[in-house]
Amino acid sequence: MNDTHADAAYEQREAEERSAPPARVVHAAVTEQGTDELARPAASLFWSAFAAGIAIMASLWVSGALHVMLPRARWTDAVVALGYPFGFLIVILGRLQLFTEHTAVAALPVIRAPGVAALARLMRLWGIVLGANIIGAAAVSAAAALVAVQSPDILRGMLDVSLKLLDRSAGETLLQGIPAGFLIASIAWIRSATEGSGFWVVFAVTYAIALGGFAHVIAGATEAFLLAWHGDATIGWALGGFILPALLGNIIGGTGLFALLAHAQVRNER
Repeated sequence: MNDTHADAAYEQREAEERSAPPARVVHAAVTEQGTDELARPAASLFWSAFAAGIAIMASLWVSGALHVMLPRARWTDAVVALGYPFGFLIVILGRLQLFTEHTAVAALPVIRAPGVAALARLMRLWGIVLGANIIGAAAVSAAAALVAVQSPDILRGMLDVSLKLLDRSAGETLLQGIPAGFLIASIAWIRSATEGSGFWVVFAVTYAIALGGFAHVIAGATEAFLLAWHGDATIGWALGGFILPALLGNIIGGTGLFALLAHAQVRNER
């Protein structure tokens, strides 16, 4: 009899260890991450976000290099898109502050316990991270366009990859920003529900964004600013024609959809 109880207890422990955590546990873990982000000093947020704005340029560098090296074929764009995840891998796995990833996570504690003070903390975080991301993206794009930090061939490839932004209207960019915001926001949730798979989660989600042609405000800002610094577009277009609509789309997708839906599925389980 004792052996039967021991076997049952062992099987129960094994089942619990091998099972994915319940949604409410994942929600609590992600909410705790958001609470920590809201409490960080302004200077820490700024420098982390500034570094992220620079590091995200790796996506365009690798994509540009692939564009130059590959022949023109139907499959070329799918392979060039493999470069897109590189900047996100550096930023997200390096725990740098990226608008849409950490900022969507920070919305969960506010949704869970709304109030004027909580909303003010969220707006503080969003303002610092977005501003520093944009400054970093603008600075590294200027270096790429004006200082020749890469070879002329790679620069040409980067410009060719970026020129597709000019084919979109502001409305199209806004709509294409919604799925990008939703997908990026999902990364923190997926990583909290799985162990040891962070690299592949980030890679798969961001590759899907590239394949879908969706618009991420900071990764896209490096492309928009590169076109502006090189003379293929204006700063006004970069800010108003791409960054603003992409930002609105990312907020709708990341906060308006993902964060609210993530909270809604567990709010009656606590």
